[in-house]
Amino acid sequence: MSDSHVPVRGEDEPEQLREQFRQLLRYRWLIGGGVGVGLLAGAWLGITGADSYAATTDIVLRAPSSDPFAPTLSSDKAINMGSERQTALSRKVAEGAAKRLGMSADEADRLQRGLQVTNPPQTLVLHFTYTASDPKEAARRANALTQAYIDLRKEQWESVRGAMLKSLQNQLDPVAKQNDELSERLKKLPDGSAADSAYAVQANLLNRITDLRSKITSLKALDMTPGNVIRNATVPTSSDGPGLPLSLGLGGLVGVGLGLLGAWVRLVFDPAPRSAGDVVRAVRGPVLGALPRGSTGALVVGRTDSRTAEEYRSIAFRLAYDERFADRRRLLVVAARGSMEPSVAVAVNLAASFAETGKNVLLVEADLRTPSLTERFEVSAASRPHWSRTGQYADGEWPGPGRLVVDAGESGAFGLVPGERVRNVPRALTSARTTRLIAEADDPDATVVVVAPPVLAYADALALVDRVDGVLIVCDPRTVHRADLVRIRELIVGAGGTVLGAVTHTESRRGERGGTAAPRRGNRRRGTGSAASRPAPAGTRSEPERDPDDDGSTTIALRTVRSGDR
Repeated sequence: MSDSHVPVRGEDEPEQLREQFRQLLRYRWLIGGGVGVGLLAGAWLGITGADSYAATTDIVLRAPSSDPFAPTLSSDKAINMGSERQTALSRKVAEGAAKRLGMSADEADRLQRGLQVTNPPQTLVLHFTYTASDPKEAARRANALTQAYIDLRKEQWESVRGAMLKSLQNQLDPVAKQNDELSERLKKLPDGSAADSAYAVQANLLNRITDLRSKITSLKALDMTPGNVIRNATVPTSSDGPGLPLSLGLGGLVGVGLGLLGAWVRLVFDPAPRSAGDVVRAVRGPVLGALPRGSTGALVVGRTDSRTAEEYRSIAFRLAYDERFADRRRLLVVAARGSMEPSVAVAVNLAASFAETGKNVLLVEADLRTPSLTERFEVSAASRPHWSRTGQYADGEWPGPGRLVVDAGESGAFGLVPGERVRNVPRALTSARTTRLIAEADDPDATVVVVAPPVLAYADALALVDRVDGVLIVCDPRTVHRADLVRIRELIVGAGGTVLGAVTHTESRRGERGGTAAPRRGNRRRGTGSAASRPAPAGTRSEPERDPDDDGSTTIALRTVRSGDR
């Protein structure tokens, strides 16, 4: 059993990477901005680099030595390449080069800014690079700076040697004078112990004189050349920049990286759900369906065989096989916040989907603040039963025109109890008539679907949770926050309800608003489905047809009316 989980994890990892990449593409404006910045930087680099030319020289450094071919010589220990590089970049070298070029001392700083000195690893080579807008000037200045460095180092070495020679000579002169004086005294001393002692002192003086003269001779024999130029600067034939095409390519790549980094940072701090998994974790229930873009404005079930209709059918079947819903068959459809368009569309299409399976479906509009279903279906007072027009219902009871019948085309028909504005919404929602309406789901063949205002806007939905305990949350992951979904779940669970799952949707960018009623396929009892299912021609509008049934209720469908008929 444990081994079976290993391939599942392996298969989930590529899927998670694909999901993360898809989430990054939500922030195309950040990626596009990064690419734009990278291209602009690349264009600037390509344009500015086209007018710059670099000339280079190379110098091999060496330490002063009397025998450069001696195998025991170790120049790499005698020369500190870091210090030599700093010396080459010093103002002293720049002043010497400016003097060679006939420039004033004040221009040494400008001359120094174009110089770059590097040391290849594990070598005694200094690489001089000078960049200027004129290729000939770049080569001339590079050679001048190189020679100025050599002259400065040679002057420094010779200054050190001169100081050492002077110090040795100062030591030698007193000893030689003392030896000369001792030699004069020895000529006057008779043979004996005194003469022997004087000869011993003279021998020591002669050894000291020999040693000092040997050191002076060695210093004078030193080759003080600080280094050899192994490559002189020549006039460059091409610009130093990478070129405009390459700069644009590099800028684009860097821009993509910056854009993806910005999108990742934005994704990390985005409070909206980044994926269906985030919605599942927030509501602690499954995502029963994901509606296509712009599909939350029309009754599509029973009208056409479209992807949206099949998505609604799959949601209905998943609910039907959920034991928590199948036992009571009561469903409360709510949105998180904002418009009721998505939740109304989901409720109407799910009612049609349940009716398609043979259930007696009753759709209840629990929006008693801004009811809109009667306006969507354009139900007039003349089409209502007589008892509903007289307003004969008790104070605090559910208002409205009573029960209507909605023709869902090939899916069949379902009942509709539209809402109507009342002064005391909480009393109406908790009235006995509301309880009786929801209790109709006690019939084994009946299903009640209730659509209520957004949970975070009003507490109307929470007033119904204790009777309609199965709640379906409709949300747009781009506009709702994870904290909002968590709070909705806590409110529903605290009111005694159960979150059956969520339905996600994506609003159309055009912002079109469709009606919840479907174009009529025709009353199946009249057999007019083929003619009425054709789309309306230009210059026409859809208007509901109202067909009174035998039981006094009203069947709502749509017919096509030309604009001139009104």
